[in-house]
Amino acid sequence: MDQEGLTRRRAERARERRRRQRRRRLGASASLVLIAAVAVVIVVAALSGHRPRLHPGAPRDGSHHAVRRAHSKRVAHVSRGVRTGARIGPATGHPGAAVAPILMYHVINPPPPGAPFPGLYVPSDEFLEQMLALKHAGYHPVTLDDLWANWRHGNRLPSKPIVITFDNGYRSQYTNARPILRRLHWTAVLNTQLSGLPPSQGGLTTAQFRGLLAAGWELDTQGISHADLVTEDAAGLRYQIDHARTTLQRRFHVPVRWFCYPSGQYDSAVIDAVRAAGFVGSTTVVPGWASRADDPFALPRLRVLGGTTGPELLAQIAAARDAPAPPSAYETS
Repeated sequence: MDQEGLTRRRAERARERRRRQRRRRLGASASLVLIAAVAVVIVVAALSGHRPRLHPGAPRDGSHHAVRRAHSKRVAHVSRGVRTGARIGPATGHPGAAVAPILMYHVINPPPPGAPFPGLYVPSDEFLEQMLALKHAGYHPVTLDDLWANWRHGNRLPSKPIVITFDNGYRSQYTNARPILRRLHWTAVLNTQLSGLPPSQGGLTTAQFRGLLAAGWELDTQGISHADLVTEDAAGLRYQIDHARTTLQRRFHVPVRWFCYPSGQYDSAVIDAVRAAGFVGSTTVVPGWASRADDPFALPRLRVLGGTTGPELLAQIAAARDAPAPPSAYETS
C-alpha cells in the first residue's frame, strides 16, 4: 500500500474513533438527563404528599412494597391510638408545656335572612382572610390530640400552635372551610352532634364526614342532640355523652377522645359523666388559651364571630392570652 493510501486509512480510523467517542458521550449525557428527571419527579411527589403511580405493566420491586408496608403501618397507628401526624415530633418522655388558643367556628356561610344567631355565620371570604392572617402571623394548626400528646408525652409541637374547631356538623364546614384549610395543608377538629341537624337542614352527609376525616380532621362530639346537659339526669347524660362516643367510633372507626359542651353548659355532674365515658377532656365557650395547667375537662375556647377581620382575630387571640381559667361550672340557662 502506498504512503498516501496508508495516511488516508489512518485518518478514517481516527474519524471513526472520534464518532464512537461522541456517541458514548451523548449516551452518558442522556442517562444523566433521565436520572435527573426521575429525581425531580420523586421530589415533587414527596413534597405534594403523593407517591408516583406505577404503570400497570411495570415491575413492582421491593422498594415499592416497602413504601406500601410503611403506609399501612401509619394507617394502623392512626386507627389504634392518638391521631398525630407529621406536624408534631416524637415523644420525649417528659410532659410538654405548650399553650395554644382554641378557635370556635360554626357556619361558614353568610347568614340567611332572619337567622336567629347571625354572629355564628362566617362567610367564606372572611374565613379565608382570617386563616391567611393566622398563617402570616406564624400560627400552625394542630388537633386536640396533638396538644394532649405534648402535655402527656412531650411530643414537640410546631411554633405557635393553634386549634381550629367547628361545632355541630354543618355542611358548609365541608364545602367551604375544608377547601381553604386543605390548600394551606392545615388540619381542624369537628365537634359534631348526631341528631337534630340532618343533611336536608344543612348538616353533613356520611360521605362528607368521611371526607373530613380523609383530610386529616379530628372527630369529636357535642353529644347526641346538642342538649342542655345540666338539665339531664344520670340516664340522660349517659345517652347524650357515652352513647354519642360509642356510636361515632363504631360508625367511622376512629377514636373520639374529646367532648365539647353544647352551648358551653356544664357542672360537676356533667364533667363526671364525660370522664366516666372515657373522654380525656372537654372544651368550653369561655375565652382563653389552653395549657397543661388547665383542667382538661374545662379547656377555654375563643368564639369567632361573623364580621371579624384578620387583624381583629389576631388581636382577639392576643387579648385572651392572660384570661382566667374557666370556672368549675358554667350555666347560663
